[in-house]
Amino acid sequence: MELNIREDVEAARRRDPAARGFFEIASLYPGLHAVWAHRFNHALWLRGHRFLARAGSQFARWLTGVEIHPGARIGRRFFIDHGMGVVIGETAEIGDDVMLYHGVTLGGTSLSHGKRHPTIGDHVAIGAGAKVLGPVVIGANSAIGANAVVTKDMPADSVILGIPAKARPRVQGEDTRRVLMAPEYMI
Repeated sequence: MELNIREDVEAARRRDPAARGFFEIASLYPGLHAVWAHRFNHALWLRGHRFLARAGSQFARWLTGVEIHPGARIGRRFFIDHGMGVVIGETAEIGDDVMLYHGVTLGGTSLSHGKRHPTIGDHVAIGAGAKVLGPVVIGANSAIGANAVVTKDMPADSVILGIPAKARPRVQGEDTRRVLMAPEYMI
């Protein structure tokens, strides 16, 4: 298990304009605490200590408001901004340099065993309240707008908006924060 605390704090500092310094970020960002707890619980899960891993994830949920199943696979420099209400399911796979805002669900749509949660590519940003449901694949370098509901695979380099979500190509130089915080539902 590798925590990469400095790398995670730096990722938070780069993505959050309100971030002031290492100690503040490491001490006061519940999204980071949830990710660090997940890494520990995931290591327990992989070693077959399933009950302890689930108990640890529930304790982290109680502390942070972020629920990450210990079976989920999460890449490096993953940042959850604000965090409250985030849910990440057991078979979710998240790439490197991914950012989620509060209220995001990476959930399942089936009761069957096997892959039932999303796969999120590298360098993806997901806006507040977005729901990505089922074993869908979100391509790298994409942005999912606030409150979008994604139930189908989406291509890389896309802006994904609406209910149901539709993708359009990213525009060079487009402000990702604007897409995430003020989505346009008409594509």
